[in-house]
Amino acid sequence: MSRTTDTPLKVERKHPSSFSQYKVLLTKDLLREVRTKEMLVSMGVYALLVIVVFGVALGFAAPGTDFLEVSGGLLWVMVVFTSLLGLNRSFSVEKECGCLEGLLLAPMDRGVIFLAKATSNLIFLLIVEVIAVPLFWLFFSSVALPAETAPLIALPLLVGSVGIAGVGTLLSTITTNVKGKDVMLALLFIPVVFPLLYACVAATVAVLVGGDVMAESFATPLALAALYDVVMILISWFLYDFVVS
Repeated sequence: MSRTTDTPLKVERKHPSSFSQYKVLLTKDLLREVRTKEMLVSMGVYALLVIVVFGVALGFAAPGTDFLEVSGGLLWVMVVFTSLLGLNRSFSVEKECGCLEGLLLAPMDRGVIFLAKATSNLIFLLIVEVIAVPLFWLFFSSVALPAETAPLIALPLLVGSVGIAGVGTLLSTITTNVKGKDVMLALLFIPVVFPLLYACVAATVAVLVGGDVMAESFATPLALAALYDVVMILISWFLYDFVVS
């Protein structure tokens, strides 16, 4: 009689791709926000309060096109401070529950963590902007009406939001374990994103004023803002492994 021997089966475990890990992390952040709505509600309420404060401050301003020349800066003030509120909370749950340490122990590229968190921050910021920007112009429609090119405001808002989310995610990670992280994040964030804000404000004002200003001062600032996004996000991606470790 022949005796057969059982040979153990070799199971090959396929390591998930970076894109799969990215989708899992991004889905985690989105589902958590859908359940809690903490970040969106806090950012939305803060943006509304900023609009109300601007409305009180400019309630006695004389109607005219001069308002359009400063409205771009006011709009970006709202975006920046609203984004700071969200960035301060972006790693709060991971820090409190020890999730960040678990992610660092997982066999994955640290850059995937950065990209997933930056994408979720960008999505939340864009959602708030979609609600807050129309309210901004609803409050100030009696002061001045923007030019016909006003719908193009979506371009500088999108380009600026990408840079804010990317750079802000890196700086938020740096200040996670720092005492007084709210103040420290603001001190680091504003100087770093100043070139981006300057270019986006110029492009936004050009869109709102229209005419010759649109022809002269829209394309170049927008291109510079896009270049800033590419350079700074690449730098943040390469440095994230060192920062988060």
